Amino acid sequence: MREPVRLEISVAGHAGHVFASREGDGGSVPASGPAVVLIHGIGVSHRYLRRLHRLLAGSVDTYSIDLPGFGATPRPANTLSIAAHARYILSAMEQLGVPEFVLVGHSMGTQFATEAALQAPPGRISNLVLMGPVVDPKRGTVAQQALALGRDCLLHESPSSNALVFTDYLRCGPVWYLKNLRLMMEYPMEQKITGVRAPVLVVRGANDPVADADWSRRLAGLAGRGQLQQVQGTGHVVQHNRALEVRDGILAFAGLGAAAGGEPLPGNPT
Repeated sequence: MREPVRLEISVAGHAGHVFASREGDGGSVPASGPAVVLIHGIGVSHRYLRRLHRLLAGSVDTYSIDLPGFGATPRPANTLSIAAHARYILSAMEQLGVPEFVLVGHSMGTQFATEAALQAPPGRISNLVLMGPVVDPKRGTVAQQALALGRDCLLHESPSSNALVFTDYLRCGPVWYLKNLRLMMEYPMEQKITGVRAPVLVVRGANDPVADADWSRRLAGLAGRGQLQQVQGTGHVVQHNRALEVRDGILAFAGLGAAAGGEPLPGNPT
């Protein structure tokens, strides 16, 4: 397949990058069906989503976003709120002529994605996928999160996933990382997820100490229409280390093809 086309998109004076893989023409015209949009987590970029992006792009129009201040994008003068990042996602897709999409976030990206799902009009986001969601209130301190992430990196990640994450962390820098970390720790995910109208798939690596099984199952259960997929043999960066299984889970959940088993959970009525 062709490499994704990098597009610079500005929203409210803030520039981000959208990496687009569109059917048939190298990136200029979206297809008629729902696309898939991928959102990175804190301190990182589209790079650790590339394996998943390439696999998804074989079936559907696929977009990966580097939000303003992340990856190689210009850094805003002030830290953007989670709500502002959500507005960026929705406005960028509107500028690109993408009326309906499956929104997929990883780690802190699950917060950006959840907030976008709350802001979007009905039908705009057809399905919401939360990979390795944060932050479990039972591990609600920075020290607890750091310990879980450290265990994950040492015990459950591949050399390539660690290399991608840590080189992006270096590019991000400690000051920008810590500013965004405060926002991540304060976001009330359990409260927010109850307002999401779209069906929700929670995906976790079965060894992930950041998004453990109890938290992931609880979060899926709080969604109106929630489901949990656990992927064996990997940790937090599940979309890099088990990209094929994650691809299949997303496509099956969204009704876009490929079969995968999920664990349906009782949710709140919509």
